[in-house]
Amino acid sequence: MKANYFFSLLLLLLMMSCNSKDNTLVVSVYETSEAGNKLTKLTDFVEVKNTSIIKINPDSTFQTITGFGGAFTESSAYLLNKLSKEKRDTVIQAYFSSEGANYSLTRSHMNSCDFSISQYSYSPVENDIELKHFTIEDDKDDLIPFIKDAMKASTDGFKIFGSPWTAAPWMKDNNKWVGGKLLPKYYDTWALFFSKYVDAYKKEGIDIWGFTVENEPLGNGNNWESMHYSPDEMTNFVQNHLGPKLEADGHDVKILGYDQNREHLNEWVDSMYKDEASSKYFDGTAIHWYASTYEIFPDQLQYAHNKAPNKYIIQAEACVDSQIPVWQDDAWYWKKEATDWGWDWAPDKDKHLHPKYAPVNRYAKDIIGCLNNWVDGWVDWNMVLDKQGGPNWFENWCIAPVIVDTESDEVYFTPLYYTMAHFSKYIRPEAKVIDLDNSDKELQVTAVKNPDGSIAIIVFNEGKTKKSFKLQLESKETLINIDAQALQTVVIPTVKK
Repeated sequence: MKANYFFSLLLLLLMMSCNSKDNTLVVSVYETSEAGNKLTKLTDFVEVKNTSIIKINPDSTFQTITGFGGAFTESSAYLLNKLSKEKRDTVIQAYFSSEGANYSLTRSHMNSCDFSISQYSYSPVENDIELKHFTIEDDKDDLIPFIKDAMKASTDGFKIFGSPWTAAPWMKDNNKWVGGKLLPKYYDTWALFFSKYVDAYKKEGIDIWGFTVENEPLGNGNNWESMHYSPDEMTNFVQNHLGPKLEADGHDVKILGYDQNREHLNEWVDSMYKDEASSKYFDGTAIHWYASTYEIFPDQLQYAHNKAPNKYIIQAEACVDSQIPVWQDDAWYWKKEATDWGWDWAPDKDKHLHPKYAPVNRYAKDIIGCLNNWVDGWVDWNMVLDKQGGPNWFENWCIAPVIVDTESDEVYFTPLYYTMAHFSKYIRPEAKVIDLDNSDKELQVTAVKNPDGSIAIIVFNEGKTKKSFKLQLESKETLINIDAQALQTVVIPTVKK
């Protein structure tokens, strides 16, 4: 009898242990926080009162992810060339290796931009309608080596899309680098320019995935390289010139329209997707975030998606703009002390959209908000800048996630680098954004299911109070604590159905 009793008790304990184990959701948790965590893996969590619930619903899916990353600019490439080989390699590995941020979607400028060392064009000879003198020679000393070294560091590879700030002055109605419009007589020449760019970079061993038609077609206040289009002018150029030319030359590349602030997105997609003929060559839209430091413009993003549900919506540029970087002071990036162009220049009716803000908060909130409103790609601006926020020929200073001092050969990975990595490292191309239920509206949350079956949940606690939540998937759950002012990525290993 005693033997049977102890055997039954042992069996009961084993069953209880198995049931307890079966109900526990296995996760890996990584946190970046104001308190000092930098993608730090957390393992110890404690029960607290008022625990909220985040329930993941992986069978309900939304958009497919294209990627996350930053821009290859001449300024960044120039600075990397001035660092020691060791420090240069450290930065490139940090951005592109699988051990680092593992960037998957990138941008580069065609011709010069404000973050160039000087103004230049690939079509330097006036009236060269057939672009017989087309050359990317200006890119070969810094920009192309940067891209090639990034390709070597990347295990998974990454997509590149090009963006022109302006055509050469000789193609424009004002004959200037800044402002003006492309002369209609050069529409075919300008379309040829894109085709030649693909060929030239292909010859260097670099495949171009796509283009935006024009960076900031509404202009930038006539400050640096720019060229203006109305929505219908851009649609006409793509429909009747750029699209047919790329198709005729056998270039299977993506064309993204617009490429400026979300507040005007509706009128652009109305033109681009007016009918089958106008939308044929547009693969999607590109957007920027500069209309506000906190407003996601969800109505505009939803409108763009509903207008063309199968087209891309890619955030093509974002940065802490009009701001000189704060050097080696992590705390500053969590404080609401940064200002942008709108702080000084926005009209009175828009001033409320440009308060002082915390850079980390702005990045985290915007990316989560974008993912929850059909955006499928999110690309930062410069990857590397100096302590001044340049070099920039117009002195249009900005902040990059990595700041360098080339004189002392120092590299500073700001909290913005780790913020970007929370998304780029753990959300891979072809992932699907998935549905979730979140009982704590003070926590900002998004989630995806990756191609390998793993699930990544991004949680941002902007508040000044620590919080706890139970993460639930089907019948399993786990308790997680998140610090005040903290961003977490929670990874659930491959889920087998």
